[in-house]
Amino acid sequence: MSSAQPAEPGPPRVVVIGGGIAGLAAAHRLLAGGARVTLLEAGTRLGGKLHAGELAGVPADLGAEALLARRPEAVGLARAVGLADALQPVAAGGAAVWTRGRLRPLPGGQVMGVPGDLDRLAAAEVLSPEGLSRVAREAELPPAEPGEDVAIGAFVAERLGAEVTDRLVEPLLGGVYAGDAYRLSMRAAVPQLFAALREERTLLGAARAVQSRGAAAGPSQAPVFMGIEGGIGRLPAAVAEAVREAGGEIVLGTEVASLERRKGFPDPDPDPDSAPARWRVLAGGRAYDADAVVLAVPAAAAARLVRGVAPRAAAEFDGVRYASMALITLALPRREAEAELPAGTGFLVPPVDGRTIKASTFSSAKWHWAGDDDVFLLRTSVGRIDDDKTLERDDADLVTASLDDLRAATGLTARPVASRVSRWRGALPQYEVGHDARVARIRGALPAGLAVCGALYDGVGIPACIASAHRAADELLGRPGTMTA
Repeated sequence: MSSAQPAEPGPPRVVVIGGGIAGLAAAHRLLAGGARVTLLEAGTRLGGKLHAGELAGVPADLGAEALLARRPEAVGLARAVGLADALQPVAAGGAAVWTRGRLRPLPGGQVMGVPGDLDRLAAAEVLSPEGLSRVAREAELPPAEPGEDVAIGAFVAERLGAEVTDRLVEPLLGGVYAGDAYRLSMRAAVPQLFAALREERTLLGAARAVQSRGAAAGPSQAPVFMGIEGGIGRLPAAVAEAVREAGGEIVLGTEVASLERRKGFPDPDPDPDSAPARWRVLAGGRAYDADAVVLAVPAAAAARLVRGVAPRAAAEFDGVRYASMALITLALPRREAEAELPAGTGFLVPPVDGRTIKASTFSSAKWHWAGDDDVFLLRTSVGRIDDDKTLERDDADLVTASLDDLRAATGLTARPVASRVSRWRGALPQYEVGHDARVARIRGALPAGLAVCGALYDGVGIPACIASAHRAADELLGRPGTMTA
């Protein structure tokens, strides 16, 4: 007699919800691990905050425009999808801070605005003499104790004086989070500084320690940031092409209506409570059955989808705040712009100075590929947390306000030959005090077979988003029992 052998399970089926760079990176990783993948994106464009466009006939990034190169994830993904030859370092160095009436060099030796070198801080003249004197007196204070977490702006102001927070920490963190430094978590937003404070008695000493460790980790000539010729907005399309070539399915214009957890699917199980979790995703009038699901969407969408299957996670999602911002991209006559703009890659603007723009990037000075012989690309950014009025201004008004601030800061009189305003509403999650604990609670409240990734979790930068995607994919691929077909 012979007995029939059970059929070998097929590749696990995974649905990825969200087509930003995190969702795309998760799909790419899952396919490499042997899964069958369907990616669902509610919009008609992939890439999220990475958006390649055009202005005055030349390519332009209309969203994020740089990759942190000292982390491997983003550069590694770009190389993996065929963009190795297009990677480029920043063409020109030197950023400034527009404060106290003029452009001043951004001090070296600082960590997200927290100084570690008093001589370089003094040379930059960003702080008043009184503010500089206040920094120098930190050694007289009791040892720095950040506890389990602390608002970085408030902690810096207490240790080094409000000028450091208002004129250095605020503009730097504002560029990353569009947030309020007095509410942002040191532990989540500047984890290396938070960790250094466990060993150093002063904030200045912690900043010096972080700088020293960075110098010891690699050669100083290694680029901090990289771009992609034609814009990093090319990266999502390249990842999507690789996903399709590997057999993945990408469906655009399909909003997910519901996410259902099923037991014993597809066959009834004698003990449904102990059966592996299986999923059904309803989207665009179609049901997608899956062994696992990756959520790569913002908090509000995630809360809606998991409320019935993970109510504690949904409650945590509900507590996350988001900031909106807008980018104003200007195409200027190249000869005039180069004659009038100062050297360097651009400048930051502290909110305490009361300007409309919070930063300006001289794109054609920063990247070799940006612009052409006739066109110089420049962009400004506006918008911070709880500042909805600025984003309500129409495009023409934002362009005019940007030009007014540029003229006041640099003397620029060149008029744009073209302009474009890109609004990013609810784009930046706020890493407020307790954020890491919230993320841990979210992940701990998710049932088996459901993973999350994106800017909400482990950092808002592109490498951090990709790292969270890899974490989600590896978790699902490696967890016994949840990914069998």
